[in-house]
Amino acid sequence: MSQAPYSADAELGLWAQIKEDLVAHYGDWTLPGFRAVAVHRFGNWRMGVEPKLLRAPLSIFYRMLFRYVRNHYGIELPYSTRLGRRVIIDHQSGIVIHGDVVIGDDCVIRQNVTIGIRDLTDLAAVPTLGKGVNVGAGAVIVGPIHIGDGAWIGANAVVLRDVPAGAMAVGVPARVIERPSATAR
Repeated sequence: MSQAPYSADAELGLWAQIKEDLVAHYGDWTLPGFRAVAVHRFGNWRMGVEPKLLRAPLSIFYRMLFRYVRNHYGIELPYSTRLGRRVIIDHQSGIVIHGDVVIGDDCVIRQNVTIGIRDLTDLAAVPTLGKGVNVGAGAVIVGPIHIGDGAWIGANAVVLRDVPAGAMAVGVPARVIERPSATAR
């Protein structure tokens, strides 16, 4: 069962959200990640258009844009995904995000990442990413788990359990390790 559409901030309009996302994507409107997020924002916005008769052509246009982004860039980000503000999709290709996933503000998602369900018995058992989560290339995050604020998911990690705020998860299956401090780097 899919959740109701979600706007990153009900007080921000469509253009304000897109401008904020453009700044987060280094001001480059040609980046596939920015385009995927912009199409996602448009998909949410069109759901608020009343009456439904006016929404119908916008829905057709959204489906065309969604399929273009999915097939051309390899980024599957349905409008029903609860996407926070300033989310960066860095690089393109092979990114699949389930429609019920919740992604917090200021997250970074890299190429070949899968965020979704673990099995078909519970289609709503999806991950929640907190604010500022950094997801490495090739990571798989599945099941009804919570990734805490500021956590890092290592490249190619398979995350099946909760990750506390500020921690790092690495390996297959992922194990939580303490993240090195900024002064140790």
